Amino acid sequence: MATPSPTTLRTLYRNLLRELPPRPVLASPRAPLHQRLRERFEQPTSSSTSSSSSSPRISTPDAAAQAEQYLAYLRAQRTYVTLLERYNPGMGMEQDERVRLTARKVGMDLPKLYEGEEGGEKKTKEEENGEGR
Repeated sequence: MATPSPTTLRTLYRNLLRELPPRPVLASPRAPLHQRLRERFEQPTSSSTSSSSSSPRISTPDAAAQAEQYLAYLRAQRTYVTLLERYNPGMGMEQDERVRLTARKVGMDLPKLYEGEEGGEKKTKEEENGEGR
């Protein structure tokens, strides 16, 4: 395999950054993950030869292929989360709310819930709050 070109590495780096969660515009300097990615993708210079042994660079074909696999994994994870949210819209809801919305889908309204008894009569939540009918 040939050594990846700087253009290929730059594209790979940018694609990896796009797949990471967005950060606020006025956030502090780069997150540790962003710093680590940048270190890996930087072109080694003559002054940084001592640090290149401690941190492997993405300059070999195997390292570039591995970075592409990470990119594919991140894309697949994003797609998975998108599909989960699309086809399971009630995932973050409470059970009562999910049941109510499911009943509404088929044209039914759930009966009003009665809580407590006072003098033989049951009151709805709205009546207890003074809203009445």
